[in-house]
Amino acid sequence: MNTSELAWFKSSYSGGDGDDCVEIAPTPDTVHVRDSKNPQAPHLTLSPTAWADFLAYASRS
Repeated sequence: MNTSELAWFKSSYSGGDGDDCVEIAPTPDTVHVRDSKNPQAPHLTLSPTAWADFLAYASRS
């Protein structure tokens, strides 16, 4: 899939002051992750399971 066809979005926790955010574009089989400051740079492609594991890890207090 061409990355220009993906629907990228930022977290609702992302402030409106700048572009220093991570964006994701989920599809049924993958979750694409990129740096909003450089959308043309390479991005990560994760399985939904790997993304869920990352979110669980990142949200731990």
